[in-house]
Amino acid sequence: MAVYTKVDDTALNRFLAIYDIGEVLSFAGIAEGVENSNYLLRTTKAHFILTLYEKRVDADDLPFFIELMTHLSAAGMNCPVPVAARDGQILHELAGRPCALFSFLDGTFSRFPNRAKCEALGSSLAWLHVKAQSICRRRANALGPASWTPLLFSIGSDANILADGMQQTINRHLEQILSDWPSDLPYGIIHADLFPNNVLFVGDRLTGVIDFYFACEDILAYDIGICLNSWCFEADGSFNLTKSRALIQGYESVRSLSVAEKQAIPVLAAGSAMRFFLTRLYDWLHTPKDALVSPKDPMEYWTILQFHHSVSGVSAYGLDSSSSSGGTR
Repeated sequence: MAVYTKVDDTALNRFLAIYDIGEVLSFAGIAEGVENSNYLLRTTKAHFILTLYEKRVDADDLPFFIELMTHLSAAGMNCPVPVAARDGQILHELAGRPCALFSFLDGTFSRFPNRAKCEALGSSLAWLHVKAQSICRRRANALGPASWTPLLFSIGSDANILADGMQQTINRHLEQILSDWPSDLPYGIIHADLFPNNVLFVGDRLTGVIDFYFACEDILAYDIGICLNSWCFEADGSFNLTKSRALIQGYESVRSLSVAEKQAIPVLAAGSAMRFFLTRLYDWLHTPKDALVSPKDPMEYWTILQFHHSVSGVSAYGLDSSSSSGGTR
């Protein structure tokens, strides 16, 4: 359960006194999520999410996240709306942690997204890319390509627990990815963590995008690679081409991809797989056995990485790299 910091009734009531949100009807921890402590708050006026930011989130980054969500919600995106207290401030402190209150979004995430959900996800991702570019603040990708070699170095020979010679094998893959990494593709604000559990649906209708705490500035198409890996692979590790086509079709209905962006999809998706493989492996090696949240299996992303290294071109993703098509930039 992702509630690391407990909040007692006295502290909660003192904190909520600075808001005009009605009287508390219920307050309970939310099991989803791994980075922060989240509570569902129900009052006589509405439902809210109270988020307490834990140590893995840099407090200096919080104004960027708040501005991004405020900007996107004002532009019409279904994402959490930061709630200001009576004094107009959004960020506060509770139980020794920075915190903020947000609007509640209807819907549930899909463990097995279908084609329609993948297409809806693609269009929402492109919409985010287009609308987020006008925010004032920027944030570098702390888990971008520059971080992967130092991360592998910190893992070191412990990687060989997975298999004999694994450290060298990972390093070879990583060197290839970095040597092929593009440097001239469109940059902008990306979500960087748009897994299925961060997208809410009612039926096949997308009702919310949440968890912006890895959002940063990076290659826009890198976000597509992240989504291809997290939405288009089945439980047995096989790649679902139908879902991939739907996701990219949805994306290009809003923002067209250039020929260069399409051609870079294999290495961007491989880089995304390497990023999540390395961070999962690090957590798997260093998370205490009695931790509140169990580390995720890194080998899921190793399997995904092998797929990207096996493909011969962008057609494997349902793409035609000969032309740019779709929506407007």
